[in-house]
Amino acid sequence: MTSLVVDNSIHDTVNSVIFDHLAERHVPYLITPEHIWTGAEFHHLVMRLAAYLRQSGLKKGDRLLAQLDKSPVSFALYVATLKIGGVYIPLNTTYTMAELEYFIGDAEPTIIVSSSERRSALAASYPEADVFSLNADGTGQLMDCVQDISAEDIDDMTNSLAEDVISADDLAAILYTSGTTGRSKGAMLTHRNLVSNAVTLVDYWQFTDQDILLHALPIYHTHGLFVACHVATLCRGQMIFLPKFDPASICHWLPQATTMMGVPTFYTRLLAYDDFSHETAAHIRLFVSGSAPLLDETHSAFKTRTGHAILERYGMTETNMNTSNPYQGERRPGSIGFALPGISVRLSNPDDADADA
Repeated sequence: MTSLVVDNSIHDTVNSVIFDHLAERHVPYLITPEHIWTGAEFHHLVMRLAAYLRQSGLKKGDRLLAQLDKSPVSFALYVATLKIGGVYIPLNTTYTMAELEYFIGDAEPTIIVSSSERRSALAASYPEADVFSLNADGTGQLMDCVQDISAEDIDDMTNSLAEDVISADDLAAILYTSGTTGRSKGAMLTHRNLVSNAVTLVDYWQFTDQDILLHALPIYHTHGLFVACHVATLCRGQMIFLPKFDPASICHWLPQATTMMGVPTFYTRLLAYDDFSHETAAHIRLFVSGSAPLLDETHSAFKTRTGHAILERYGMTETNMNTSNPYQGERRPGSIGFALPGISVRLSNPDDADADA
């Protein structure tokens, strides 16, 4: 059982609380179909990336915008950006070049990282930013440069952090909203925001170092990047890190996992997949759903098929997670549960008057 001790200090950053312990973990951390990354191996990649970003001029408060396919390296880029006090801005990989114009103009990034196929066009369009390529297979200009980073370079980067202290109230990330009520806006999230939510969820959902999270979500929004990755790492657990959701792949990996987080369509697609059975899910202790409403019939059908009641929770890009059905107790279909510890919830009518509950 993992015991979390976080004193809400001004020095409690995402890296110091959630990721830095990986340096001493010589056991599996990220499991992909191609490779098993130990915590120490992943942390070393983070430090090399951080050292190169520092050499490239990224300073505390500067913004790095990334439109990248999911991979251990793109995940490490997020951690590395925060390590040196940068602000990470992930964007949906389906955005076109025309759509990117708004986000880049609004965010004003110092560094842009994209796939190789888009790098030249982005570099020509945004000469004020340094533009690097990074592909899902770990190739690209950025990783070519990182190969030359030495232990001395990492020491120099680490020493520079003593002069440019990162605090809990510094900005860590900007996530753009879905834009359902207007144009997308950048939600500004501090290290304290992200750490406090992760600590709360680890406790509320009873994550421990024995957990293995099956991760098939994208990592350009709060569910996949902050909720899933932060919780699994903070509890000293492991992640089976898949590039995308695929029912056959999920059924292959589920017997090796203890938890899974997904959107409602994950669960409807599993129910429609013939090989998904009670036995497939027998090793799982917790299925979590969010990012969209879970239909009552999906909740009921999933429980009938597997014996598991999906835990539905609610959050927003601007706030991370706000409410959750209980880990122990009734998980009601159609309900987003109770306010999480430290969260206040108010129900109002359209005219902003208090609503009956």
